[in-house]
Amino acid sequence: MEENIDLFKKILTKIEDKVDYADIRAGKGNNTGIIMKDNQIQEINTGLSTVARIRVLNNGAWGFASTNDFSKLEEISEKAIKISNSLTGDIELAECEIIEDKVRTDRKIPVSEVSIEDKKALIQEANDASNVGKVVSTTVGYSDGESESIFVSTEGSTIITESSNVRMSLNAVASNGKIMQFNHGSLGGVKGFEIIKNADLESFGRKIGEKATELLDAKPAPSGRFPIVADNLLTGVFIHEAVGHAVEADLVLQDDSILHDQMNKKIGSDIVNIFDDSSNKDGFGYYPYDAEGVKTQKNQLVKNGELVSFLSSRESAGKLGIPLTGNARSSISDQPIVRMSNTYLQPGDLSFEELIEDIKDGIYLKGSRGGQVDTGKGIFQFNATEAYKIENGELKDHYRDVSLSGNILETLKCVDAIGSDFKLSVGFCGKGGQSVPVRDGGPHTRILNAMVGGSS
Repeated sequence: MEENIDLFKKILTKIEDKVDYADIRAGKGNNTGIIMKDNQIQEINTGLSTVARIRVLNNGAWGFASTNDFSKLEEISEKAIKISNSLTGDIELAECEIIEDKVRTDRKIPVSEVSIEDKKALIQEANDASNVGKVVSTTVGYSDGESESIFVSTEGSTIITESSNVRMSLNAVASNGKIMQFNHGSLGGVKGFEIIKNADLESFGRKIGEKATELLDAKPAPSGRFPIVADNLLTGVFIHEAVGHAVEADLVLQDDSILHDQMNKKIGSDIVNIFDDSSNKDGFGYYPYDAEGVKTQKNQLVKNGELVSFLSSRESAGKLGIPLTGNARSSISDQPIVRMSNTYLQPGDLSFEELIEDIKDGIYLKGSRGGQVDTGKGIFQFNATEAYKIENGELKDHYRDVSLSGNILETLKCVDAIGSDFKLSVGFCGKGGQSVPVRDGGPHTRILNAMVGGSS
């Protein structure tokens, strides 16, 4: 890819007098995807990709075009200019540091050097381990990718990035003939195949299958308001969905965020500190520079309960007059939009026993089965994998089919104790038809007067 830098710079030099700003992103990569369903390989996809795109800013509007043929870049640059000239807008980009850098993410075993057969063998190991108890169906998904990308701009930035990522997910369904229960787990990182090779896949798969089976004997959950303790995964889902999306500056500009007028105001209790850290190399959402060439960093969103930052792109930061956070993300062929990365609640100093010891009648919620949030109205509803009754500081009845719902601001203000442990999940986040890798999580978290829903 580096051999094309002079070509990219030459094209930008030719058009820089015709536009207010332009940048080129180009990349090539290889990827593999494997799906095993009920002990049978259903799908193996491997591919090589090459893509370049140019975007130009003129008259306050973007022109955008992409191609798989680098020899056509000059041609599509003219198309992008025509598009921008046909539009009018009010876009002004926030000032950005000029960067010249070459970055390679950490990897010990390149995924491209591992055979499909070796990848299938580890998928099989996880699958076999999950077939325990009353598990009747399993699905294992594996994906990996390596890429080299280049970013150049008329402002003078030149950034070369070599990156690698790998992920495995497993779903298990158990049945007793009357009801079915589901459990899920995943692992991965912005690293090499060592993430999978060094994992205890037997334990990973077995625990997922065992939990699905255990849930068949769990009771339907009660409904009502309770003091609750959310585990790391559910804490992460709440922080990501209910808070993280609400601080994305493009949603703020669209007036689709309950937090649009809450900057420097209290939105949570004093112990709530929330971060989004795209510079965390251990996070599945790690990237050194965003899609606009902005260096990533650890951004504090909520400090001692006060909203102190939105997540921004150059466009949204320019419109709102806020700092750049390095959160413009997309594939090369898509327009960058504001996205989260590794989003979490900062741990406190309490043990799990201390979190539950003075709860007389409450609920401990664990895991996540997804949910939904309306960032504009500020309401959410999430489904937990399981729950336990907390009675006089002890865990009692095991529950299934349980949900947590409420108002974002009310719930944040009801966070009254935070655990000292910390975990991040591995997953993907969808927005605007695009999907990016992310991690979210935090400690165990106690929330007062939370609305729990069940089927009883």
